[in-house]
Amino acid sequence: MASFEESLKRLEKIVEQMERGDLPLEDSIKLFEEGMRLSAECKEHLEQAEGKVQILMKQRDGSMRAEPFPPQKS
Repeated sequence: MASFEESLKRLEKIVEQMERGDLPLEDSIKLFEEGMRLSAECKEHLEQAEGKVQILMKQRDGSMRAEPFPPQKS
């Protein structure tokens, strides 16, 4: 799997190509399929990063303790 940045950059290029509207249908479909795959990869990268993010909570004694970042509600 490519890095998040690589996948996102390729996905942006695909969007640019498709927005021009000058591709044959078969090429558009192939790019769309690749874009969907890349979109899923980017989502996976973001979910993995979210799982690693922690917030620091100040304790009553003034010390700091790491807590898991709460997942966002959909």
